[in-house]
Amino acid sequence: MGDIETGAKAEPNAAEVRAGEDDGASVGLGEDDAIIPRGEIDPVYEAKARVLNRAIQDIGMGWYQWQLFIVVGFGWASDNLWPIVTSLIFTPIASEFGPRHPALFTLSQNTGLLAGAIFWGFGCDVFGRKWGFNMTLGITAVFGMAAAGSPSFAVIGVFAALYSFGVGGNLPVDSAIFLEFLPASHQFLLTTLSVNWSIAQVVAALVAWPLLGNFTCELRTACPMSENMGWRYFLIAGGGLTLLMFLTRSVLFTIHESPKYLMGKGNDDEAVRIVHEVARINGKSTSLTVADLRACEPGGHVQKANISSAVKRHLYIFKFERVRTLFASKRLALSTGLIMLIWGLIGLGYPLYQCFLPFIQASRGANFGDGSAYLTYRNTLVIAVLGVPGALIGGFLVELPLLGRKGTLSLATVLTGVFLCGSTTAANSAALLGWNCAFSFGSSVMYAVLYSFTPELFPTPERGTGNALTATCNRIFGIMAPIVAMFADLQTAAPVYTSGALFIASGILVAGLPFESRGKAAL
Repeated sequence: MGDIETGAKAEPNAAEVRAGEDDGASVGLGEDDAIIPRGEIDPVYEAKARVLNRAIQDIGMGWYQWQLFIVVGFGWASDNLWPIVTSLIFTPIASEFGPRHPALFTLSQNTGLLAGAIFWGFGCDVFGRKWGFNMTLGITAVFGMAAAGSPSFAVIGVFAALYSFGVGGNLPVDSAIFLEFLPASHQFLLTTLSVNWSIAQVVAALVAWPLLGNFTCELRTACPMSENMGWRYFLIAGGGLTLLMFLTRSVLFTIHESPKYLMGKGNDDEAVRIVHEVARINGKSTSLTVADLRACEPGGHVQKANISSAVKRHLYIFKFERVRTLFASKRLALSTGLIMLIWGLIGLGYPLYQCFLPFIQASRGANFGDGSAYLTYRNTLVIAVLGVPGALIGGFLVELPLLGRKGTLSLATVLTGVFLCGSTTAANSAALLGWNCAFSFGSSVMYAVLYSFTPELFPTPERGTGNALTATCNRIFGIMAPIVAMFADLQTAAPVYTSGALFIASGILVAGLPFESRGKAAL
């Protein structure tokens, strides 16, 4: 390791960090510098993570992290773009193919999202963050464009599951790798990233308005393919945009593996090398050495890197030790269990309303005398635009002492449910649009905080696993939404009230989370 191995130790050194008192003597941003308090996770890993946190904080927010901020935003954009694509082409596809149960299309998407969340979420703790970081977008782009040639309802359902398999891995992987390169002072940027989520919604609506508005048969009217090409054009446009994001990531940017992930795997040398490489890219220097990390190990500890230890590490995955670690103490178990439940309830509530929003707008708009495809997609654009400032405001609110992550998330989630229930009082299309805009704003703040707060609650070795657990709960409950829709009357207010109640319940549960991450570093 040359100068990396022999350089002077950072001040305070690893031993001092490890031995720091809980009364605030340790280096950090508050009385306890980490989100997860001392003693909740493996002490050797915890001590090493604090050393890496200090090194990354000393390097600061530089050119590498800002580039990462941009390309990670592509994952956020894809995560919202493709469920919206599925939502917006739902009615034209049902009109063209006339399936007995149109909601099976949404079910196919949610099944793919579930498979992607499980595979990429758990997988990134096994084979690293780098592979999934690029492959998720590539898979989505290829199958998204291929779906445009679907000759039947069954085929488009299969392609929806395949492109959603890629989409399902975006946030579990991207949030992990971005958070693990962020200095603690800039972790609020994980919340701000959700502006890409809202921008993707605007872009989708902008493209859908002319394509679906002008090349789609009247809603709920059987029609031939030649008169209903809009959804196919829309899939090609979405796939092409995702392909550009994939090429930008893989060609114009070099992603490095997470130092904390490598350290958690026992590869301290490579972890230190990458920290020095990031410092070089940022035009900075760091005195971090491998000796700093080794000083955190008990006396006589010998780091193993042979085939036998590698096999044991892989067996460790299949014994579900990573999952058990997230429930190792009462507070960790409460935190993990509650955040999984919150994701699950929102996973059911959101698609019950949002995924069928074009149908609801069209059917109720028809009652108001303005249910045309053109007006439906125009209103979708207006609603999407109102979501953009939500992510930016969320990034501001999470840093306020009186709110923080928990207060902002709880308030935004409850208000989202209230706005949904309020939409049932709309007496005309303008009022309905107004309530939907309020819902878009509230849910944008909610998701911005939820997507950033969740990975902060897990330690790096189990962060992918934790993200996978929450995403899996979200997708499993999401699968239930179209099943409910098959047997529910969507032209009544029942799905709206149910969705609103689920959001309100989720907001109340947020208040019970035991950890607050504002001003603290992720381990």
